[in-house]
Amino acid sequence: MFDSSELRDELQALKDTVSRQANRTSEGLFDASKNRADILADQIKAALNDLAETLSEQEGHVENLISDRPITSLASAFALGVVVGFTLRRH
Repeated sequence: MFDSSELRDELQALKDTVSRQANRTSEGLFDASKNRADILADQIKAALNDLAETLSEQEGHVENLISDRPITSLASAFALGVVVGFTLRRH
């Protein structure tokens, strides 16, 4: 005949199994997401280091350009400021 205690025990066992699987899955997703975030952070740090190196190499070149042509550099900076000013005024 129908044994409700046996059915209850089976349902409880199923519930426990599903709960363990859900916890395991969420922990696995968290670990995978954390690993991806760490890898992405390392890639960003490497890109920023490369950018800093490139900028430091070009700094001397820019200084020479500005010191060789100070009036042209000043006029260019002024023109850029005017353009940015007009652009910001419109918005």
